Amino acid sequence: MVDITASMVKQLRERTDLGMMECKKALTETNGDMDAAENLLRIKSGAKAGKAASRIAAEGLIACYINPAESIGALIEVNCETDFVAKNDDFVFFTKKLAELIVLNNPVDAEALLAISAAGESIEDRRKALIMKLGENINIRRFVRFETQRKLASYIHGTRIGVMMEYEGEESLGKDVAMHIAASKPVCVSADEVPGHLIEREREIYSAQAAETGKPADIITRMVEGRIAKYLAEVTLLGQPFVKNPDMSIEKLLLSKKAKIYRFAMYTVGEGIEKKVTDFAAEVAAQVGQAG
Repeated sequence: MVDITASMVKQLRERTDLGMMECKKALTETNGDMDAAENLLRIKSGAKAGKAASRIAAEGLIACYINPAESIGALIEVNCETDFVAKNDDFVFFTKKLAELIVLNNPVDAEALLAISAAGESIEDRRKALIMKLGENINIRRFVRFETQRKLASYIHGTRIGVMMEYEGEESLGKDVAMHIAASKPVCVSADEVPGHLIEREREIYSAQAAETGKPADIITRMVEGRIAKYLAEVTLLGQPFVKNPDMSIEKLLLSKKAKIYRFAMYTVGEGIEKKVTDFAAEVAAQVGQAG
């Protein structure tokens, strides 16, 4: 039986970035074979990742990386299970590195991103190792990549809301409008980009509300169309009042600066993910009942 020394454990930790006890156990099981121990830990990390995959990951981080020299940028959301892990340095580094890799490699989807190799190791292997180290499910939920001849701007609010925008104009304006998007959350740039089903849904609601007033049909029609116009101003970037100067719409701001917004992407961490709500009182009562 090979004596597992502290230096051996340290070396395996440096290779895998995993815990001391896990590394010592792997070396013991492989009789001190460093390569075999590393492979064993990777196998185990994969098994642990498989078990974690069934758990809801609704926390996480938004990251953005822009290469201004080539006008290529990426915005990404990576999810984990708790806000504690979302603040972990390794998780933050992993997420930011993914944004850079998207800019460099232009993967078509998350599966292609996970298959990318960096420093001789696939991103999927790194993800599994991170799952084993942090003990939580980690998912690459979504990302978007912009490549353009124009300018790109970004704004990250804390770590939970991120915006990337393609535009023409002054850099200071780009940052201001990106910040506005994060604050006001428009659906799209202009009214002609609003999905038809959203407009029809609003029209049905407004029509039903207006019909209850008992007013003539022509007046009801004008009321409904007025409400639709107001709705479009609320959900489109150009129609919204600028957060730094509510007396001026974004459209007027752009005209005054001879600028233009072409597209934007905005992610909010966990948006649309159903989070598990734990009733601790009910859990304790159930355990007490089982014990009895």
